[in-house]
Amino acid sequence: MKNLRFILLLLKLRLSHMMVFRLSFFGAFFADGTLFLMQLLSFSVIYGQVDAIGGWSRGQMLVFVGTFSMINAINMTVYFFGLINIPELIRGGGLDLYITKPVNPLFRLTFENADPGSVPLLCLSGAIIAYGLSVEGAPLTAPLIAGYVAFVLIMTLLYYDMELILRTIPFFVISAAAIDRLEGDLLTLNFKIPGIIYKGGFKILFYFIMPYGIMATVPTQFVTKTLTPAGLVHAVCAAALFTVFALWFWRFGLKHYKSAM
Repeated sequence: MKNLRFILLLLKLRLSHMMVFRLSFFGAFFADGTLFLMQLLSFSVIYGQVDAIGGWSRGQMLVFVGTFSMINAINMTVYFFGLINIPELIRGGGLDLYITKPVNPLFRLTFENADPGSVPLLCLSGAIIAYGLSVEGAPLTAPLIAGYVAFVLIMTLLYYDMELILRTIPFFVISAAAIDRLEGDLLTLNFKIPGIIYKGGFKILFYFIMPYGIMATVPTQFVTKTLTPAGLVHAVCAAALFTVFALWFWRFGLKHYKSAM
């Protein structure tokens, strides 16, 4: 409850700050909505002329696109704008201000820059998921919906882990520009291609080493009843292991932090 009150306070302060510049606040709604429409256009161009991709129907692909957009929208709404500042804070010494406060620095970095401007993308993503399920004709039950929501949250946690790991690397290097480019390219690729397409070395890379390939694939497989027990266990274990590693790596990075101030 103490952490929840702190999160609510951070959100209140964030909203107050954003509403000072109302054009920027509502501009975020417009920008995210435009990005979503561009994603749908990209999907239409790439997949509109075929009935199946790697054995997946058009309905499954719509659910996949909506799921990846939903995970990204949660990311943008809750923690992205906090984590993205970590490399600059490390390089400029600003992390000192977080370490010396009586609050877990990672906890504060995670939630202090929540962005309500991305909330409409959550609604639009939900709409495309619902449309994809209707096209697929998949019968929905309460346990199936609950399981899908749980997998989306688990994969969002995995997404958070990957962002934290990549932004902890600057504790040990000078520049993080290449890391940002790598992450952007990986997300762009895995937004367009479901994980079931990957074979051989690519599957090892995107399922085990940098598991972007399972983030939207597994929830889609679950809600369309194509997820195998092995796939379910792998997804849960991957999220758990990467969470443990990300938190350890962050603490390890803090031990090697040298203030620039």
